[in-house]
Amino acid sequence: MSILNQKTISKKLSFKGIGVHTGKNVKLDILPASPNTGIVFKRVDLKKNNIVYPSYSNVTDTTLCTTISNEFNVKVSTIEHLMGAFYGIGIDNAIIEINSQEVPILDGSAKIFVDSIYNAGLKFSDQPIKVIKINKNVKIENGNKYISIDKSNVSSDIEFEIKYQTNLIGTQTNKINVFEDDLKDIFYSRTFCLFEDISKLKQMNLGMGGSLDNAIVIKKNEILNSSGLRNKSEFVNHKILDCMGDLFLSGYKIIGSLKCSQGGHKLTNELLRKVFTDKSNFSLIEIKGKQLPYNFANYHNLKSIA
Repeated sequence: MSILNQKTISKKLSFKGIGVHTGKNVKLDILPASPNTGIVFKRVDLKKNNIVYPSYSNVTDTTLCTTISNEFNVKVSTIEHLMGAFYGIGIDNAIIEINSQEVPILDGSAKIFVDSIYNAGLKFSDQPIKVIKINKNVKIENGNKYISIDKSNVSSDIEFEIKYQTNLIGTQTNKINVFEDDLKDIFYSRTFCLFEDISKLKQMNLGMGGSLDNAIVIKKNEILNSSGLRNKSEFVNHKILDCMGDLFLSGYKIIGSLKCSQGGHKLTNELLRKVFTDKSNFSLIEIKGKQLPYNFANYHNLKSIA
């Protein structure tokens, strides 16, 4: 079966953990879903009005994580690592049942989600995938921060830059091609924070479940985690993971070239909102073909459906 057909997971997967911000224990199940379902969150701790769709237009908070809500103010937060795993692997359809507001942080990366999905395997359908093709440049600037996305013939590129005053992080830049690159370092890169910021987070009722088991903590140019870093670019790589997850709130993978400096959840969401305010910025594409290479080299098999 072609990789260009819609995919879901082969069987139910279950996870238990703690919410990094709420500090609450949570159980999350990922269930297979039929073609054209998309990604759907279901708050099983609530009896009604409990369906929440991960869409850029449903984002209601971007403070240190991405939070989505439905019209009844039912929320699901910290969805970006799970959504990043789906985006990178190519999961088109899944139902996520969760018994609390916040997705469990697990080890602070997408590693456990990704490893579990690969171990279980994927289920392919006979329905072709859809992607969004960027038609022209869209950019947002906010002081020294910026994010832009431009057209690309066949690739999905993310170039990200971070700048921190602490020498341990400093300025880091990395660029990936989502369709072609080995994304292991991206998937395995953990969230991080500065030690001096922890008290501020607690005062905001955030980071209540944070620990050295689920975050990298930097104190005076020293990493407090005994295991150190998983890869030399783990800080910027985690930002790319977050970006991938936030981009999937478009509903599809994106053919385009994204560049970002010192951005985050808020800036990525603002970019998507700006892209979709003008239909000339993008095309929704259905991909037809048999066993085409993952970089969509056979471009004539792209059929516009919007």
